[in-house]
Amino acid sequence: MALRSDAQLNQDRLLAAATAAFARDGADTSLKAIAHAAGVGIGTLYRRFPTRESLVWAIYVNEVDRVCASVPRLLQGGPALEALGSWMHAFLDLLATKRGMADALKAALAADDEARLATRASLTAALGTLLGAGVEQGTVRAGVEPLDVMMALGGIALIAGEPEQQEQAGRLVDLLLRGVAAPSQSRASRPSG
Repeated sequence: MALRSDAQLNQDRLLAAATAAFARDGADTSLKAIAHAAGVGIGTLYRRFPTRESLVWAIYVNEVDRVCASVPRLLQGGPALEALGSWMHAFLDLLATKRGMADALKAALAADDEARLATRASLTAALGTLLGAGVEQGTVRAGVEPLDVMMALGGIALIAGEPEQQEQAGRLVDLLLRGVAAPSQSRASRPSG
C-alpha cells in the first residue's frame, strides 16, 4: 500500500537523517536525534519503524534501491565499462554506510533470509545489466558472473572499507575493472613504460 504524500515525505526525511547518522555515529546513534534531524517527533519514527532493526533494514533497502535504480542513468552517461566503475564505487559507498549499522543489520538479515536474498538478487541483476551492456559494446569479457563481481566488491569493502582507505579501495576497483574488461580494453588501459 502506498503511503500518503506527507507520510512518504516523513519517511524519506527519516531515512535520509538515519543514513547520515549511522554513517557518522555508528550503531549507537540516537533515534531521538534522528527524529529531530528529520524534523519529526520520536512517535512518528516509532510508528513507521518500531525497532532499531526495522529502521536499519529500511535504510539498507532504500540504499540498495537507489544504487540499483542508478543503472539506466549511468548507462546513458557513457560507455558501459565506465558506468560499471561508477556503479562499483556507489556499491562500495553503500557497504561503507552499512558498516555503522552492521550489528543491527545482521540481526535484521538473520531474521528474514527471504528479504536478504531479494536484495542480493536486485544487486546481482543491476550488475548483470551493466556487464551485459559492456559485453554488447565489446568492453567487458563475456561470461563474467555478476555474483562473482559482487562478492569481489564485498571483499574490497572488507579490506579497504574505512574512509582513510578510500584511495586503496579505488585502486582495487580499478584492478577489478581490468579483470572484467575485454582484452582490448585491458591492454588499452595499461600504463605505458
